[in-house]
Amino acid sequence: MSEDCIFCRIVSGDLPAQVIHREEGLLAIMDIHPVAETHALVIPERHISDLRDLMPEDAGLWLRLTQAAHQVALDLGHAQGYRFYVSVGPGGGQSVPHLHIHVMAGAMRRLPV
Repeated sequence: MSEDCIFCRIVSGDLPAQVIHREEGLLAIMDIHPVAETHALVIPERHISDLRDLMPEDAGLWLRLTQAAHQVALDLGHAQGYRFYVSVGPGGGQSVPHLHIHVMAGAMRRLPV
């Protein structure tokens, strides 16, 4: 856990969040600054800065994150279609240095960060 990471603080319960899905090793929350009509985030509980820090042994975790993102989209009523978005590093628009998958559906309001 990184004490200065907002997502680590949400995972630990130090910060509130609207948790909509939780399973071993990950959770999903509603984005507090949505850029689409529906906007959730799927987050690994373990601090991983971004996709570049995933190791080969994390392949199962990545699969579970994407499966959870799919389930979140279904649970939020978007079986007909949705979008995944992952930013990598500040140059790629990542504003929180903790791996997360944006799950979005409906009209975009602005680009995610």
